[in-house]
Amino acid sequence: MVITDDRQRFMPSAEDRLPGRGEPLAYPEAVLLVDPIEPEFKGEVDDKYQYSLENKDNQVHGWISFDPPVGFWQITPSNEFRTGGPFKQDLTSHVNPTTLAIFLTSHYAGTELLVKFETGEEWKKVLGPVFTYFNSISDKDMALSLWDDAKRQMNEEVQSWPYSFPTSEEFPNCDQRGVVRGRLLVQDRYLSKENLPGKAASVGLAAPGDAGSWQRENKGYQFWTMTDEDGCFVIKNIRAGSYNLYGVVPGFIGDYKYEVVITLTEGCDIGLGEIVYEPPRDGPTLWEIGIPDRSAAEFYIPDPNPKYVNKLYLNQDKFRQYGLWERYAELYPENDLVYTVGVSDYQKDWFFAQVNREIGDKAYQSTTWQIKFKIDNVDQGGSYTLRVALAASNHAELQVRINDPTADPPLLSTGEIGGDNAIARHAIHGIYWLFTVTIPGSLLLGGENTIFLTQAKTANAFQGIMYDYIRLEGPSCQNGNL
Repeated sequence: MVITDDRQRFMPSAEDRLPGRGEPLAYPEAVLLVDPIEPEFKGEVDDKYQYSLENKDNQVHGWISFDPPVGFWQITPSNEFRTGGPFKQDLTSHVNPTTLAIFLTSHYAGTELLVKFETGEEWKKVLGPVFTYFNSISDKDMALSLWDDAKRQMNEEVQSWPYSFPTSEEFPNCDQRGVVRGRLLVQDRYLSKENLPGKAASVGLAAPGDAGSWQRENKGYQFWTMTDEDGCFVIKNIRAGSYNLYGVVPGFIGDYKYEVVITLTEGCDIGLGEIVYEPPRDGPTLWEIGIPDRSAAEFYIPDPNPKYVNKLYLNQDKFRQYGLWERYAELYPENDLVYTVGVSDYQKDWFFAQVNREIGDKAYQSTTWQIKFKIDNVDQGGSYTLRVALAASNHAELQVRINDPTADPPLLSTGEIGGDNAIARHAIHGIYWLFTVTIPGSLLLGGENTIFLTQAKTANAFQGIMYDYIRLEGPSCQNGNL
C-alpha cells in the first residue's frame, strides 16, 4: 500500500482481522493482530484511520503488486467537490486491498459536515470526476517505481483539470470558469511596524459565511491555493457563483475573511490587489505556549504502548499510533500536568491531548491542567487577554479559571463542543476553535499566578481536546506601539 513517499508498507489481509486472528480494540476499526497469516504482522494494530490524509495532500494513493508487477491508483485531480476545506482529513486505502475516493464524510469533523436538507430544499452537486489509473512494469525488482509513475500521472491529471470530456451542463469547462488573484498581508503592530507578507498561507473561496465557516460548510464547492513567499496567490478554475474569500496564515491565530462577497462569472479574472489580515490581539505577548498552526504536533507525544504498535510510525508521525490517549493516565496517575512558563518546554512537558483519567471500570474523572507564570507589575485597573486555540475537540467542555480552581462561574466555559474524534483516529488536529478570555487585572497577583484549564466531561474516556496555541496578552500599549 502506498499513500505518500514515506508512508508505504506491506499490509495484512482482511482475513487477519477476523475473530481468532484479530482481537477488536476499543474502536471496531482497530484490531490487534494476534495470529495473522503472515507472522511479520503479529502484534501490530491494523486501523484504517492510521492512513488518513488531509484533502490538500490526498491526490493519489493505491497499491503495488510484485507478482505480477502492476499498480492501481486512485487519482483526484481537484478538491473542489470535497467538503471541509484543505485541512479536512479522510480515509485513503486499507486492507482487502481497498482504495477509496472520498467526497462527503463527517470524519475528523463531526455531524456538522453531514449534508442535511430542509423539506422541499433543492440541491445538486457534481462529485468528481476522479481518475483510476493502472500501470505495470516488466522488471519485478523495479515494482516500487510504479509509485513514481503514478505521481507523474497525477500531475498530468491536475494540469488537465477541469476535464473536457464531461458533457453535463453542470460541469463547466475551463472557459466557463474564473480566476481570483491578489496578495495577502498580515498586520500585527506588536510584531512589526510594517505589514508582513502572508507567506505559505492557505487562501480559498467557499460559500459566504462567517470567518472560518468553510470548516463546516458541506454543500457547495471550495477552491483553495497557497500563497508564495510574498503572500501572492492565484486561484484558478473557479465555478461561477458567489463566494467569500477566506485565509489561514501559519504563525498567526484566527481566520481571515474578505468582507466583500465575490461574484464570479464565466471567464472573469478578478484582481483583489493587496488585502490585509489583522489577527486578534489586544496587547503585547507576555508568554505563549505552542505554535499557532492549527496542530498539536509540536507538543509531547508519548511512545506507543508496546502492545499497540504500527511499525510504519516508529520513526515518523508518532501521533498515528493507537492508544496514545491512554498514556496520559500512566504519566499522571493522580496529579495532573503542571506547566511553568519560563521553565517548562512545551515539546517535552505539554501532553498532546487533554483527556479524562480512567479511575475504574467505566468510571472517569475530569482533568485540570495548570499554567504557572509570574507578573512583577500588575496593572490592577487594566485587562489581560488569554487566547486559547484548540486543534481538536471531541464532546469536551473547557473551563478556564485564574488563581482559584473552584471559582464559580469560571472565566470561560465552552459548554460541550466538538465531535471530530481526532484523538482516537490518530490525527493531530480536527476542527479549529479559538476562544478569548478577558482577565481583569484585579484578579492577578504580583508574583506567581496560576491558570487552571479543566476538561470537565467525564462520560467517556475518549472525550478530550488538543491545544493548538495559548497566549497571554498584557494590557494594550499606548497607540499600539511595539
